[in-house]
Amino acid sequence: MSNTMVRISNIAHNTLKELSNRKGESIQAILNIAIEEYRRKQIFEEANRAYTALMNDPDAWKEELEERTLWENTLLDGLDPDEQWDEKGREIHND
Repeated sequence: MSNTMVRISNIAHNTLKELSNRKGESIQAILNIAIEEYRRKQIFEEANRAYTALMNDPDAWKEELEERTLWENTLLDGLDPDEQWDEKGREIHND
């Protein structure tokens, strides 16, 4: 892994040191976790904005609901809801 220098405030560095000591993880590990959580938060916020925009467009929302109804019909399309399968994908027979 390559290293890159990034300047942060003393307050941020002290917070990272405190978290590192409390969790027993490196500052780098704490930063990696924080950055990944921030990235995911941004993705969900963007998705929520898009979903809100979709709901605020009556024609688009109606089309979305109609498509959901079509997909709901395929959930158990021809499958036996009582079938059971093991973790290796083999059918479990309860004879």
